[in-house]
Amino acid sequence: MRHLNTTDFMNWSGLFDEEEILIQNTAHDWVRERFLPNIRKHYQAGTFPMELVPEMAELGFFGANLPEEFGCAGVNNVAYGLIMHELERGDSGLRSFASVQGALVMWPIWQYGSDEQKQKWLPKLASGEIIGCFGLTEPDHGSDPGGMVTRAKKEGDSYVLNGAKMWITNSPLAHLALVWAKDETDVVRGFLVERGTPGFETPEITGKLSLRASVTGEIVLQNCRIPAENMLPKIHGLRGPLSCLTQARYGINWGVVGAATACYEEALDYAKSRIQFDKPIAGFQLTQQKLAEMVNEITKAQFLTLQLGRLKDRGEMQHWQVSLAKMNNVRMAMEIARSARTILGASGIVDEYSCLRHANNLESVLTYEGTHEIHTLVVGNQITGIEAFR
Repeated sequence: MRHLNTTDFMNWSGLFDEEEILIQNTAHDWVRERFLPNIRKHYQAGTFPMELVPEMAELGFFGANLPEEFGCAGVNNVAYGLIMHELERGDSGLRSFASVQGALVMWPIWQYGSDEQKQKWLPKLASGEIIGCFGLTEPDHGSDPGGMVTRAKKEGDSYVLNGAKMWITNSPLAHLALVWAKDETDVVRGFLVERGTPGFETPEITGKLSLRASVTGEIVLQNCRIPAENMLPKIHGLRGPLSCLTQARYGINWGVVGAATACYEEALDYAKSRIQFDKPIAGFQLTQQKLAEMVNEITKAQFLTLQLGRLKDRGEMQHWQVSLAKMNNVRMAMEIARSARTILGASGIVDEYSCLRHANNLESVLTYEGTHEIHTLVVGNQITGIEAFR
């Protein structure tokens, strides 16, 4: 069975089973045939190709590693990771859309929701009938979510929410928002807020220079009254939203390897065809050094990420391992995207090529779901046993 990652210097694909390779091939072909022909248009316009959502759902991209009983694909975590790898090989915005839907909305409902919440929402999210978003970050509280000021007050059989969330992927598109707020005892709780609820608004953030093919917005809650049964009953405290972020970061770790691979392959193809001084620039030592360093870094990230997936499938993955991988992989992908742009020369700054688009996107990925600095401190804490956050 063919394996589509040509950046496979150490036979990484030999560690996948046939189903995993088939799933990767399917995602790869779909991205190439259905997404990539239109990414330039959407990146320039700052829009997401919503017309592709039903196709993504049909292929099982939303919550792919969740149980089939809820309309999900039920694949293992490595196969899920390979889907994220191929989606971000297309664009970080494409992978972000699927990550938010699956890891930040569907996963917490499955993990912490009531049976009624699971039955009501998961099939609709899996089918793409409704789009979800995840509201944690606030205008003044990003890396320190424990400082959140959004509040939920119990009034009879309702909760009334007040506050604001910022930098929320998909919020202007979402039919359902998972909002984290502190209750009257200062305990963090998760609440499902439906589009159309009075006091719920999602203004779009414009002017982005990164993740342009992803729709980002705010969540504004002004005396927003929701039924009490819309609270996730099986979780309280910051462990709830942080565990969701661990799920999303896992997918990011796979995705950015896909972005790096796309940049490397584009640079290699260009270097083989670009003639200077009567020979392809791939024949020059400095170009070969750049390409060799790219393969070196991608190969290390591949095996790191695959091990993370196998640990997750065995139920052994720890959050600090996810932080180590995000530290390594996002930085690696950014450096490769920038190096690839230099091989393309002036051609690298036009949207006919993808490396600068990936480089711009990765600036956001470096920051969201925990900044590089925060993940460095998570790893440092695990190594030393001493917390350096405060």
